Amino acid sequence: MGLGEWFSSFCDNLRVKDGGTIANRYKAITRRLNADFWNTTSETSHSLYVGSYGRNTAITGFSDLDMVFELPAELYFQYDAYTGNGQSALLQSVRNSMQKTYSSSSIDGDGQVVVVSFTDGITFEVLPVFYNKSDSYTFPDSNRGGTWKTTNPRPEIKAIRDRNSVCNGNLIWLCRMARAWKREWDIPMGGLLIDTLAYQFIENWEYRDKSYLYYDYMSRDFFRYLANQDKEKSYWKAPGSGQYVYKKGNFQ
Repeated sequence: MGLGEWFSSFCDNLRVKDGGTIANRYKAITRRLNADFWNTTSETSHSLYVGSYGRNTAITGFSDLDMVFELPAELYFQYDAYTGNGQSALLQSVRNSMQKTYSSSSIDGDGQVVVVSFTDGITFEVLPVFYNKSDSYTFPDSNRGGTWKTTNPRPEIKAIRDRNSVCNGNLIWLCRMARAWKREWDIPMGGLLIDTLAYQFIENWEYRDKSYLYYDYMSRDFFRYLANQDKEKSYWKAPGSGQYVYKKGNFQ
């Protein structure tokens, strides 16, 4: 087997294998929440894959799937008017809705998300959100008495997709290979930080438009890029959104 064939096989082994099961659960959650909050049975409206799965950088064996579900704006004002932790009450309302579909599954409200744990090890983390005119989302944080926070995943998804398309698909595979390396060696890096640094690296990498035959160079050069990051630096800016992505430790 040649070098290009080896990397092609390696990358193929990293693909998420249970996409059908994930899609069915995503649709079921979306349909349930739409029925209770929007009076519709749509399996796709008001929801969005986010996190590594949404950016298409997840690899087989991943455990946490992140999704957002947009709620009607009037609910924000209803729960914001609570005298004590309306954010927690909102999470419980979403949790109660989802229990109608997954009555036998473990469903918990966890600070910012409603978590559904399935027996095959995959966990869905559902973030209830309110859409902002800036294309960002406001979401509840029930910690420390309750606050509202903002997230902006759509520009991140678009930025990764756009750069990947001009790099012959190599950005996605670099992100996935780096995740396999992180998992194997327990590297202190979050997934968004991996995607952020891969996004920055490949912009000026000289072989970014080549094929699997150059993936040994890509791996070598990306590891050098990571090793040379400033150890005193505490955060980087995510592609698209510009949100701060903090380090978990000195991965260098």
